[in-house]
Amino acid sequence: MDGIDGGHGPIVITVGDPAGVGPEITCRALADLDEAQRARVRVVGPGEIMGRAAALVGVPIRFDSRGAGGAVHLEDIALSAPITIGKIDPAAGDAAYRAIVRAVEIVRTEGGCICTAPINKEALNAAGHRYDGHTGLLAHLTGAPSSFMLLASERLSTIHVSTHVSLSDAIGRVRPERVLATIAAGAAHLRRIGIAAPRIAVAGLNPHCGEHGLFGREDEQFIAPAVAEARAQGIEAFGPISPDTIFYRASQGEFDLVVAQYHDQGHIPTKLIAFDTTVNVSLGLPIDRTSVDHGTAFDIAGTGRASHVNMMAALAYARRLADAPRSPARIAEPVA
Repeated sequence: MDGIDGGHGPIVITVGDPAGVGPEITCRALADLDEAQRARVRVVGPGEIMGRAAALVGVPIRFDSRGAGGAVHLEDIALSAPITIGKIDPAAGDAAYRAIVRAVEIVRTEGGCICTAPINKEALNAAGHRYDGHTGLLAHLTGAPSSFMLLASERLSTIHVSTHVSLSDAIGRVRPERVLATIAAGAAHLRRIGIAAPRIAVAGLNPHCGEHGLFGREDEQFIAPAVAEARAQGIEAFGPISPDTIFYRASQGEFDLVVAQYHDQGHIPTKLIAFDTTVNVSLGLPIDRTSVDHGTAFDIAGTGRASHVNMMAALAYARRLADAPRSPARIAEPVA
């Protein structure tokens, strides 16, 4: 049932690496949801860890396999071996992997949206699951040719032409077809969530967009043609716009979304403006997925100090997507 047309399906929380802060922030967030919101949630992760996390953070949350009697519905992903909280462990990476696999099965059958707590890439790979993180794994599990990373916040949202590649590789990926696909994915998403005519600003790659070739020609050779084609397709796209001003202008309300050409170009300004509330949204998959925009925080895992503010924002966005009609995305070229 990929690409279910709306449907108010479940919000499926994967608790991430069970040795990290994911279980704690999940329990805190569950406690802050109202009864109707909590009844819609399905948690996927190790039951023994979730019980301990609820006790650690001091919230009156119970879990069972049916979600009966006010308990939270838990799909138990048993650990293959004991783990130590706050330490990288292949057993934790494997549990995180199996939870994601199960979450994908649920939403492909029932609709709804996955909301992911953080995983640890080193633990994931140590367990034999060779992926660069959630996004690559989800693309593999759903058979999607690619996906795009959108960082969404109230004041500034960015979508990325490339993400987890070296800077030299990122420059090589700035090509008209890739930039155009990124613009189109962002525009389609914004229309889906209610912005009828989204204004898409496209960042340049070089300082001052190359200054007519003085600092590089990628902007005029590759980015400008993509913007022109987007406009020809009816998308209100602008650019390339100098990277040193575009994010300020967007944060002031001039644009609805910025297309960043590489990971740090988009991540740094977004996290500077909305570090605690930025939501990571995967576009281009046949399922919906949101995520917190922080890591496993092994240094404070097990202390009960981790904030769940970002998880609350990710859950709110997940509900928004689960209730919005969608069409399966068609993307011709992989975007890392």
